[in-house]
Amino acid sequence: MKIKKIIFATGNEGKMKEVRMILKDLDIEVLSLKEAGITAEVAENGATFEENAMIKAKEIMKMSGELVLADDSGLEVDALNKEPGVYSARYMGYDTSYTVKNQNIIDRLKGKDGGERSARFVCAIAAALPDGRMLVTRGTMEGEIGYEERGENGFGYDPIFYLPEYDCYSAELSLEIKNKLSHRGKALRMMKEELIKLEEELQ
Repeated sequence: MKIKKIIFATGNEGKMKEVRMILKDLDIEVLSLKEAGITAEVAENGATFEENAMIKAKEIMKMSGELVLADDSGLEVDALNKEPGVYSARYMGYDTSYTVKNQNIIDRLKGKDGGERSARFVCAIAAALPDGRMLVTRGTMEGEIGYEERGENGFGYDPIFYLPEYDCYSAELSLEIKNKLSHRGKALRMMKEELIKLEEELQ
């Protein structure tokens, strides 16, 4: 049996571009919520990235009857007790600009250097199958919090996320390199392997 269609539970076009780029050789139609005609708001009230991704995937799968992928991602800063974590989007309020959020994190790390500024982006992706099974993958991108915002190619916390081994900020990476290194890219490639195995099982 061939998987013909996947709904990715997002309305974010940038994310859909990344998802399609990584899954393109699977020969599966990948639809956003909007393209699938779904306008649901799912409350993500889990305690972990994995729980939130599973909640979202399961709810949309129940509505659509299709295989659904959903992700939850965020920034963990070790010196701040892994904040903002699962609250990354809600940190300091949904309507607060990321310039303000980013400056707040930089200010809270005053006096800390190098390894004391360690942080990571985390992405969990869940697949909810119509038969009730769930698959979950997790990808991370390790780095440090920089001392200022830099770069034009990212969004959210990208402009303060410094990658020591590349001596640049996440928002300074090209889309191609970012897909290779990013937490979402890693989690998506792992999920792609899971979907290939699933198709083999269904033969």
